[in-house]
Amino acid sequence: MIHFIARILPALLLAAILLMPQDALAQSSAVLICPVNCDQPRELYLNDPPMSGEDVRELQETLAILGFYDLASNGIFDGNTKNAVCRFQQNFNLPSSGRVSEDTWEAMAKAVEQPVLAKKLTPPPPGEKIILVDTTRRTLTLFNDGEPYHQFPVAVGKYQTPSPIGSWKIVRKATNWGTGFGSRWLGLNVSWGIYGIHGTNRPPSIGGYHSHGCIRMFNGHVEQLYRWVKVGTPVVVVGNPFRYMDPPYKILRRGDRGAAVMEVQSALQRLGYDVKVDGIWGYGLEKSIIQYRKDHGLRPDNSVDREMYTSLGLR
Repeated sequence: MIHFIARILPALLLAAILLMPQDALAQSSAVLICPVNCDQPRELYLNDPPMSGEDVRELQETLAILGFYDLASNGIFDGNTKNAVCRFQQNFNLPSSGRVSEDTWEAMAKAVEQPVLAKKLTPPPPGEKIILVDTTRRTLTLFNDGEPYHQFPVAVGKYQTPSPIGSWKIVRKATNWGTGFGSRWLGLNVSWGIYGIHGTNRPPSIGGYHSHGCIRMFNGHVEQLYRWVKVGTPVVVVGNPFRYMDPPYKILRRGDRGAAVMEVQSALQRLGYDVKVDGIWGYGLEKSIIQYRKDHGLRPDNSVDREMYTSLGLR
């Protein structure tokens, strides 16, 4: 159902959210106390064989924005990349080691974000607030009393590590929560993992599919949002949870968890099956899947395959 809602106008979506009963929202209230490995950056340095990856590409793109790197961003930490890092460190009074650790990431992020931080802050909205994250458009919109109030660009989860589609709420607010999470952290009550809305020390990633599932914002933007919202604020993340599966609509089995599992649970619950909607494959879900397949003349099995997706109206 979430993937259908994502296609309608935001105003209609918001109206549906406001009318949604409280028990339809995720009910977990666990306090998040450690960053785990959502978006923590690794230290980058010249090595043999050379380090490579998306984080190196983001580093090169950041250095290019700041005028320290004028070559193609190839995602390989080579001698040219090290030299560019050293030049940046010298200009910003950092030890010119050529190694990119937390202090260098943060200095680059602040330098890139100066235009963002320089903008006049919008005053906080006075009414009831809801956050809507659109993973397709990579935007975060704050609604105030049912009306769009302010929209921010964000980075969302990669296809391999998608952001959690569903209805959540903020359960923790923190400053400087951990390496790689920027200056503010807004933790969500996602039942199958630790996810949040947070800042970043890699601002060129904003606007793309780059995170491990969290919602990344410019630090200047998340600091603004942090002032506006409180613990308990609803956060709705929309998109098609099956689109991010590899392959799409892959067979779900025991041990799976995430937004796709939660969509199956919701569909079964709407049909009267005794299922807890938490995105975690448990005994109750497996029992209901077996019973549903039997009730609808599907091949006996304990999995969710193409036949069952179609039967549930999920594709």
